[in-house]
Amino acid sequence: MMRLVRRSLMFGNLVEVSAPALVGRYNRALQHLIGKQTKLTEFHMDISGFSPEIGEEFGDNLYLNPNGCNRQFILLTTEQKTAPLLNAQFSTSRSILRNFIAENEDELFALTAREAVAGELLNSVFSISRPADLLKINQITIEADTIQSHIAEANTLQDHIDTFMSKDDAWWDDVLIADMIELAKHTGNIQRHPVTLKTKTYTQGNYYTRHFGGIYVFRDVATPTLIARGDVEGLDALPVDNVLTFDDRDEIARFLSDLKLAEPIAPNQNREAALIIKQKIDFVTIATAANMGDELGELTRQQIRQIGRKYADKLPPEFHGLMQVWRWANRGGEEPQLGSDHPAFFYALRASQHVDRDLINMLLAELSPLDFRQLFICHKDAFYRAYRSWSEVKKEYVSNFLAEEYVIDKAGARETLFGPEPSMTEEESYAGPWNPVNLRRVKP
Repeated sequence: MMRLVRRSLMFGNLVEVSAPALVGRYNRALQHLIGKQTKLTEFHMDISGFSPEIGEEFGDNLYLNPNGCNRQFILLTTEQKTAPLLNAQFSTSRSILRNFIAENEDELFALTAREAVAGELLNSVFSISRPADLLKINQITIEADTIQSHIAEANTLQDHIDTFMSKDDAWWDDVLIADMIELAKHTGNIQRHPVTLKTKTYTQGNYYTRHFGGIYVFRDVATPTLIARGDVEGLDALPVDNVLTFDDRDEIARFLSDLKLAEPIAPNQNREAALIIKQKIDFVTIATAANMGDELGELTRQQIRQIGRKYADKLPPEFHGLMQVWRWANRGGEEPQLGSDHPAFFYALRASQHVDRDLINMLLAELSPLDFRQLFICHKDAFYRAYRSWSEVKKEYVSNFLAEEYVIDKAGARETLFGPEPSMTEEESYAGPWNPVNLRRVKP
């Protein structure tokens, strides 16, 4: 895994903590949250303040996420908003934290200038011991304050000010005035410099969770559906319309089609779409060569074609199915008829433009694992899990490809592969070009 770390493909974009003052603030926050402190004098942390070095020191990668349920966080700087979220148990957690920091950036900048801000992503359960608990998570609320309770004290001071201004004989209330003076010593002038954080409740609708081996939960759709990697005891008893596993390819395809959650990458003869399909074909070809023990190195397009000819009788069905799509999209060949039982079916899809686009692309990445680029972009956990099983030759090629071809232009690569960022308006939530004509081309 160190190959990935060196190329910034793992633990990349973390925030460094090395100044003694910041380490001290972090330790005070850590003591406040979990009753522990680190002995490290420098470390790196993610958007939530989780540090992989401290996780290793404690022997607990969930030291800020007890039971993998209510994520705690430590904010030392607003720069954390661009960092990743490591060991995320829910796919929505990072976006919630990022939105919270962005919406309170000025306030957090002022607060973290003198002390750490600590808090928690609160939901309606404290542990997840059975699948039914997943459906009890309806909303996430952020609770946050400095270690010295600046926000709570500011709220109390504001209440005292309101009382003082509205109460007729407040000038004679020595206790009230003394409390106001004492609180103001800690909060400063809250009339000129308000000390408050905007709180917001986030709906936990459709999401992915690592619990129970990995489950996709779709509740805010016309047909509530759970999709698990494998069989999970107790899942069938839940009150949802569909309970599926990755083996239920027909049902997953129908679910994506009926709700217009996904679309063909090449809905018509289009050269740009053909290029995306061709890259997926290359990835399948390279995976075949790596499995056969070939040295890969820096491969040109011509060398990849040579590999395809060399292993023509050993290339998997994913290759042949994608070739059908590519020939049709690029050269006007025979229209492909890929059913959902074909191994290449989900490789030829991407999420349509709706608010859950990233979640659907995450699901499609798991259903098309030979496309290592999409797996890395959309589902880091699944990528790292697959990476551990690869040969050294494949690890070197893939890590070098991602560092050279993807990391240098992440935004451009994502837009090319998945289209522009979707609109967040309700009216366009599940709009997309998938229609009966397109379904003939990639047909569940």
